[in-house]
Amino acid sequence: MARKFFVGGNWKCNGTSEEVQKIVSTLNDGKIESPEAVEVVVSPPFVFLPLVKSSLRPDFHVAAQNCWVKKGGAFTGEISAEMLVNLGIPWVIIGHSERRLLLNESNEFVGDKVAYALSKGLKVIACVGETLEQRESGSTLEVVAAQTKAIAERISDWTNVVLAYEPVWAIGTGKVATPAQAQEVHSELRKWLQINVSVEVAESTRIIYGGSVTGANCKELAAQPDVDGFLVGGASLKPEFVDIINAATVKASA
Repeated sequence: MARKFFVGGNWKCNGTSEEVQKIVSTLNDGKIESPEAVEVVVSPPFVFLPLVKSSLRPDFHVAAQNCWVKKGGAFTGEISAEMLVNLGIPWVIIGHSERRLLLNESNEFVGDKVAYALSKGLKVIACVGETLEQRESGSTLEVVAAQTKAIAERISDWTNVVLAYEPVWAIGTGKVATPAQAQEVHSELRKWLQINVSVEVAESTRIIYGGSVTGANCKELAAQPDVDGFLVGGASLKPEFVDIINAATVKASA
């Protein structure tokens, strides 16, 4: 089954109105070589979601960077899935390592968030990944399996889930998992889905890579059979994001 290449841009906590308009303008002018071969989603900070949604080219979509674990109410500072749906935001990133590490979001909490967002009709980019200590101790596969299991136990339909493997030690550090390292984990995640969910879900679920992806390394990473795209951080704020989107041509011509 051919999986459509997926490229997400996580803008994190960056930007002013002027900077955001400039990024959107660059994307709107960008030449996408195989638009039918790639799905593109950008994720600005909450305050810029309406601005980006109203001005971004129609073939690109918008994601929130997080949402609350249940219905809104007395949860100061949180944004509910219902609010995102009301704004017409189709996607949300859940379980990013920065939230797991800095805000102590547990595997179970992330799993609950994914399930709730899906139940409200959002599509989810669900993030998993190990720290440097976990990789060096040889527990990478155990860690990402536990993170994935907490999601799998809470959902039955994977149609609207993209799994993002982001080795924490490679995020914003300039260190990148080698294509072989990325492929190994993606392959193991797919095997885990095959054994624990279903063959169909394993074959159809897109597993994307995140961690210092750039215009220079994206094509080599994209050539790996189980790498179905990218979740891009810093480079998504730069013109080279268009080059990363065009790495989809590697898959299209494979």
